[in-house]
Amino acid sequence: MLLLVVLQLAPAVNAQEREARPTGDPTAQRISQLEEQLDFLESTLRKDIDDLMWHRRLDDIAIVDKVRYTSAPPRVVPNPTGQGATNPVIIRAYTFIPRNLPETARLPLIVFVHGGVHGSFETSYLHIVRELIGQGYAIIAPEYRGSNGYGRGFWRLIDYGGLEIDDVHAGRQWMLDAHPRIDPQRVGIIGWSHGGLISLMNAFNYPNDYKAVYAGVPVSDLVARMGYKSQSYRDLYSAPYHLGKTAEQNVSEYRRRSPAWNAGKLQTPLLIHTNTNDEDVNVLEVEHLIKSLQAAGKKFEYKIYDAAPGGHAFNRIDTRLARESRAEIYQFLAKYLK
Repeated sequence: MLLLVVLQLAPAVNAQEREARPTGDPTAQRISQLEEQLDFLESTLRKDIDDLMWHRRLDDIAIVDKVRYTSAPPRVVPNPTGQGATNPVIIRAYTFIPRNLPETARLPLIVFVHGGVHGSFETSYLHIVRELIGQGYAIIAPEYRGSNGYGRGFWRLIDYGGLEIDDVHAGRQWMLDAHPRIDPQRVGIIGWSHGGLISLMNAFNYPNDYKAVYAGVPVSDLVARMGYKSQSYRDLYSAPYHLGKTAEQNVSEYRRRSPAWNAGKLQTPLLIHTNTNDEDVNVLEVEHLIKSLQAAGKKFEYKIYDAAPGGHAFNRIDTRLARESRAEIYQFLAKYLK
């Protein structure tokens, strides 16, 4: 309890503010280290509490578990000769299996990808998970490298638009191997924002493994995104443990990680939703994706909402419009997965 009080009273200091302090002052350095440790400790505690809530609030309709599997080794390895430095990364994932279905029933699978730069699969998604379980879907939600709540080391493994795609795809394969009831011919993938980018890139890279993909307000063009975002946001990508260079210094790498620049790969049925008043993913990014898909002659579905209340989260909240929009998603998924 005392620790929680300390965390609540501690002033929030971001990484940029800490790095701006004089480096030659040992007291300032020690304070920065303690602040960073508190930040990661707080995120770990929040994650532990959130894990409990998944069980408490879904146990009536689903068997909830949290599993671990391996994915590709880190992309950036500071000391390649260090012990275990190039070992496969261990990925955690939430799994949900519907209760009260016949043991012989074959289940369709949804790979549910969370969003956020250093985000995680939080209970803010719980109502959507409940709706999907109610329709008979099994779900896996990978906590791909860079996700928050697992300490500094895992946080610094982030590889936006890179190996995190393999982390999510490895989760799909783990779920099929571990649960024979799941039908490998009925696997879909969904995500919003950063999760929309990962969902798209999974479908582009593994077209035979997904029968449907939904991308809500997806990050679509990292080159354009670096242009309209703040310097502190750009610093998240150019950090030495991440891409290591700005878009100006390596524009081809940012394009390689952007769905709009990979649109020609699409072979999977796709539904895209976006919103003109999105305060996070500017609609210009998604419009670029849509135009790229059209130019490549791809068949897909999309809808651009005009100033829908809720902005970036417009169809993830609890309004009637949000429920109607999610009903469109579920109808689209059912067409290919049921």
